[in-house]
Amino acid sequence: MTQPVGAPSARGMPNGADLVCLEDITKIYQVGDTEVRALDGLTVSFQRGSFWAIMGPSGSGKSTLLNLLGCLDRPTAGRYVLEGQDVADLDDNALSTIRLRHIGFIFQSFNLIPQLTVRENIELPLFYLDWNPDRSRARAEETAARLGLSDRLNHRPAELSGGQQQRVAIARALAANPNMLLADEPTGNLDSATGAQIMAVLTELNQQGKTIIMVTHETDIARHARQRLHMRDGRIDSMEGAAA
Repeated sequence: MTQPVGAPSARGMPNGADLVCLEDITKIYQVGDTEVRALDGLTVSFQRGSFWAIMGPSGSGKSTLLNLLGCLDRPTAGRYVLEGQDVADLDDNALSTIRLRHIGFIFQSFNLIPQLTVRENIELPLFYLDWNPDRSRARAEETAARLGLSDRLNHRPAELSGGQQQRVAIARALAANPNMLLADEPTGNLDSATGAQIMAVLTELNQQGKTIIMVTHETDIARHARQRLHMRDGRIDSMEGAAA
């Protein structure tokens, strides 16, 4: 039987093609006297250069999975190997460094800082990585040009359209040149035409080698991904898609 695309080899142990490998991941939240098992023994790997859409009903665990992948939360149990390093038990400072160097985030609500210009928003992760100002400025301008934002560098978010704000968010996610982009409903606040433009940008980035893992509830948006993972009750319900 052929192993599903993205499924782990050797019970979740990473191989050379895997950027991310989760092994027997469980995440439990305590809500009052109730124990909520958001992820329940999940084992999956994501190959370098793949483009995944994570789908599932509300409460299926897809947002929890994205938070764990982004090192914004820790599993209750299990292993998370990113770029060959087990990050599940790292302290907060180490996780912050991992996020800055290896992961770019794209949010539904853009999460831009309104008081900062486009250039300053793009430079933000580079500031935390202690880049010198000249290098940071050059990188912001280079990344903005890549996203068609060269004429908006001195604008603030309120002066931009929704599509332009999401392009700024993508540029910020790319600033430190991470290998993995995590997108949480990246077209959720956009009209269909603008959403299609953003998906074209993500598709191009994937074709250039970026690994993209995207949560979406929209079937039309999920079709842009080359691999799809469907979740239910904290577990993988099904996976589909051609090899990356």
